[in-house]
Amino acid sequence: MAEVPRRDVWHPAGPGQPVEVFTSLDRYDAPLMMADRGRRRFHVMIKPVGCRCNLNCAYCFYLHKADLPGGPGAGRMSDAVLERFIQQYIEGVTADEVVFSWQGGEPTLLGVEFFRRVVELEKKHARPGQTIQNDLQTNGTLITEEWCAFLKANRFLVGLSIDGPKKLHDRYRVAKDGAPTFDQVFRAARLLAKHGIPFNTLTCVHRENARFPLDVYRFLRRELGSTYLQFIPIVEYKGFERTAPQKWNWERMPRDGEPEARPGHPDSVVTDWSVDPDDWGYFLCRVFDEWRSRDLGKVLVNHFETLVAQHLGLPSQLCVYGEFCGKGVAVEQDGSVYACDHYVYPEYRIGHVNEKPLADTVLSRAQVQFGYAKNEALPNQCRQCEFLKDCWGECPKNRILRTADDEPGLNYLCRGFKRYFAHAVPEAERIADGLRRQPRESRRRM
Repeated sequence: MAEVPRRDVWHPAGPGQPVEVFTSLDRYDAPLMMADRGRRRFHVMIKPVGCRCNLNCAYCFYLHKADLPGGPGAGRMSDAVLERFIQQYIEGVTADEVVFSWQGGEPTLLGVEFFRRVVELEKKHARPGQTIQNDLQTNGTLITEEWCAFLKANRFLVGLSIDGPKKLHDRYRVAKDGAPTFDQVFRAARLLAKHGIPFNTLTCVHRENARFPLDVYRFLRRELGSTYLQFIPIVEYKGFERTAPQKWNWERMPRDGEPEARPGHPDSVVTDWSVDPDDWGYFLCRVFDEWRSRDLGKVLVNHFETLVAQHLGLPSQLCVYGEFCGKGVAVEQDGSVYACDHYVYPEYRIGHVNEKPLADTVLSRAQVQFGYAKNEALPNQCRQCEFLKDCWGECPKNRILRTADDEPGLNYLCRGFKRYFAHAVPEAERIADGLRRQPRESRRRM
């Protein structure tokens, strides 16, 4: 318990002498109480079209939100909610930069005019000296010359979802009628490059493409020309459509090493398309070696960049590898605020833009508890692991196993991460040592 001054509470200490009252608060209350004493930073993923999408990717964790009982439903963000959100976000972040991340569903379904309105509202509510940035995550199938002209003129960073070469991409990323989508996405990449629009690639690593790491990496790097690659492991427990993370029945969760702790088993804890933990470790190790030998200093890969940064003593650049979480929330099309975009379930709805200022919601006791729980719920096996400070148990949504000692909360991908860290940490430390010897100016990219 920390002694935190409450500036809004006073009592007399002699004639006409007010003094502050010091109230004992725990750490879940402190962020909101201290919010005006420093710069506030938090990040929002905005879902202006909710779960609506023109694709039907087998592994999508968001499509089912349309009929989730008590969930946000499907729809389009109204002009009133849009402006209220933009105003509150800009007012709530008091750091030098505000980053708007537009996601879905598929946000381009809203059309260019919706985003013209976004830019107008950002300019209307912008604060002096504050930089406003926008990024747009898209499946690419609706990108046109008009879209490119808008994105270029307004300096949007684009995230393009693509799962590797045609055969691997089309395995799960299909249209509503089951038709393949690779050719449309590849065309979008060419359009973005033609217009000089910076784009990142986001690749979901699933049960199929995880076994072909170099095919995936070399395609993204050499054929698509991506210089910033994001890899996200697909881990979906059976029943995720209705059951929120951490609300599952622990008695039914397998222990690490049991057959049910891998995809493909009739009683597996995860869907058939979820990545196998061993394959995930194999994927990261092979891609790391290719990146280190051919592309170090030229290409950024999310997992490798943050590993080196952490060994430079910097904070994790990915929330999944941070000691705590909770400062990245999701705002749905109806204005509801959720603890995280992977936690858009009624149990994790923490507010609404109509109910109170967004910053107060993000710093609320419930959300701060959610963020600290990432560390507090770690099993002893994690706390004793040599790679604890590289991993911190990764994302809580993936902690669906029990340890050999029957303790809940072990990450499904644990064995894969251990293989990767054992392989990559020594080299990441060597890279970090080399960077430490360089002038600070040459380290800016990291």
